[in-house]
Amino acid sequence: MEPRIAHIKRTTKETDIALTLNLDGTGICSSNTGIGFFDHMIDGLARHGLFDIDLVCRGDLHVDSHHTIEDVGIVLGMALKKALGEKKGIKRYGNFFLPMDETLMLCAIDLSGRPYFEWDVNFTVPKIGDVDTEMIRDFFYAVSYSGEMNLHLKQMSGFNNHHIAEGSFKAFAKALDMATMYESRIDGVWSTKGVL
Repeated sequence: MEPRIAHIKRTTKETDIALTLNLDGTGICSSNTGIGFFDHMIDGLARHGLFDIDLVCRGDLHVDSHHTIEDVGIVLGMALKKALGEKKGIKRYGNFFLPMDETLMLCAIDLSGRPYFEWDVNFTVPKIGDVDTEMIRDFFYAVSYSGEMNLHLKQMSGFNNHHIAEGSFKAFAKALDMATMYESRIDGVWSTKGVL
């Protein structure tokens, strides 16, 4: 099997991002976005998905966190798409119920090549640390569309906003790990169309 590693460099007037993703890593993460809580979330994603992520983002944080978080989502989706290539031999689907104390999160993924995003998560505070909670939805939306995946995130229970946010990232990590795994019984791609 060829290494599934992608490096993406993306520069706009609002952000300058360099991201390296190894889908077959061990959960090693270096995330430097200038947003502490967001770095904590990226670290959880890498660790629980067993992905290696090296991320540096210089964003216009003097404005707010919006561009940094959304653009990192775009770049992560691009890296996923590039690292997966033609998606030969992968399971394609992944789902995970993740408990985190009183919180229970559900994530389901189809690496179909067709972007779709469904979000049923409720935060009761405007910020967690230095992250606007509305930006967590925007991050996953950006990942799903630039990565061309069907992504559903649903909060089954929970009231602690930190747990809800962290549970979202970890559930996504576990479902994505499952979807990107190889299945030895698959010859080509897992689709009646013959392409994903």
